[in-house]
Amino acid sequence: MAHAINWFEIPASDFERAKKFYETVLAISMQLPSQEMNYAMFPADMQSGEIGGGLVEEKGYEPSEKGSLVYLNGGEDLDVPLARVEAAGGKILTLKTSLGPNGFMATFLDTEGNRVAFHSMK
Repeated sequence: MAHAINWFEIPASDFERAKKFYETVLAISMQLPSQEMNYAMFPADMQSGEIGGGLVEEKGYEPSEKGSLVYLNGGEDLDVPLARVEAAGGKILTLKTSLGPNGFMATFLDTEGNRVAFHSMK
């Protein structure tokens, strides 16, 4: 097994608001695989081993600040996406924190009330 994580899904109560939040904070365009459901995929090249995930608004998916914590790629320096969180409607919970030789992390609440984190080596 190459990775413990294969896929993740972040719940949304307002799909368009959540999609706009993540596209703004991460400076990405999310892919919409189907027009029949509110689902968008974070960019990932799964053929080369990258881990992918989605944003979903559907019955049974409830945003929460409790439970599992998803760490998103903060890029070269997580200060960059972290600086966009509050302007995009989220709330920073933990400022950039050193993990010693394992890089840095920070946590935030997205527009849906999910506790999410960034990780980077700088």
